[in-house]
Order: sequence, then structure tokens, then C-alpha cells
Amino acid sequence: MTRTIPDRASALELFKKYNKSESLMKHALAVEGVMRYMARKYGEDEEKWGVIGLIHDLDYEMYPDQHCKMTRKILEENDWPDDYIRAVMSHGWGLVTDVEPMSLLEKTIFAVDELTGLVVTSALVRPSRSVLDMEAKSVKKKWNDRRFAAGVDRSVIEKGATMLGISLEELITDCIMGMREVAGETGLTGNLSREEGHPPTVGG
Repeated sequence: MTRTIPDRASALELFKKYNKSESLMKHALAVEGVMRYMARKYGEDEEKWGVIGLIHDLDYEMYPDQHCKMTRKILEENDWPDDYIRAVMSHGWGLVTDVEPMSLLEKTIFAVDELTGLVVTSALVRPSRSVLDMEAKSVKKKWNDRRFAAGVDRSVIEKGATMLGISLEELITDCIMGMREVAGETGLTGNLSREEGHPPTVGG
């Protein structure tokens, strides 16, 4: 059976059907933004990567105890392609699924999902309350303080960077760059405008 390739509009509609939380919506948009940025970096399908980033936590609000399991069921019922479903499942590898990230797409969403949360928390304690003027060193300063963003599993992020064959600094920078593109939608422009931001440097 040929399954319809989901587009962003249908993915967003499906996500909103199961999620009303503003924080979950912002997280979905942040991960989508980073996935789109990473797709361009690697010369991959930006729409596919973005859609998977957007939908990855589909079941989290309504079925937190069945996270990923219900997402699989819902996406199968909506005739999503198997490779899209597998990619979504892989973000929970070792935590709630046994789907090991294998493709570049899967390794990327595994690496950036937790990291977006750390970037958000790091941005909100800055004077600007923004990602637009933030660099990787701001996140690294908080890395070893396990009380800061205590819910973020640093080991998952480190494992993701290793999978991708890049440094932690480069991964953080990529994440910041992707999140800058959706700063308005995620409430992370703070007291800056897009024009006031400047590109971060790796490790800087």
C-alpha cells in the first residue's frame, strides 16, 4: 500500500488535535526549526526532517505513560510512511523505545530533542532572554551544573553528538542556529529583534 507523504500542514493539524499545551507546542516548533536547519546543513530533505521534528512528541500530553507507543498507533492509523514512524520512534531510544537511531535523520532528532530544552533554559536566564545573541559557551557553562535544567539528560545529548561524529560544541551551535529561525514562534526573541542577533561561532 502506498502511503501519503505527510506535509507540514497535516502534521501540525494532527499535533494540535492531541496537544493543547503551549509549552509542548513551543518545544515541537523548536525541534522542527533545528531539524530543518540540520537538514539544510547535511543536504537532506528539509520538509521531511521538519515534519518529523514537529510531530515527535505527538502523544506526550494525552498519553505520557505510553509515550511513543501511542504515537506509533496514531501515525499508523493516519497512514504515515514506515520510515517517518521509525524516525519518530528513534528519538526515544533507550528511554521509551528500542528503536536505535540508524539513519542521519534519526541520529539528528535523537541528538537535538533533549538539547533544545537546555538551550531554552539557558536563554531564559540571560539578560536578553533570547537565543538571538546566545553562543555555545553559554550552554556549556551550565553543562556540569546538574541542578540547572535538571530534567535534561546530558548523556543522551553527548551520545547523539558522538553518533553524528561532531563535537558537543558544534551540536550546540547548530541547535542555537536552528532555534534562532523560530525564535518568534517559540518566545525566544526576548528583548531583541532578529536583526540584533549575530551568528555564534563553534565553541564560542
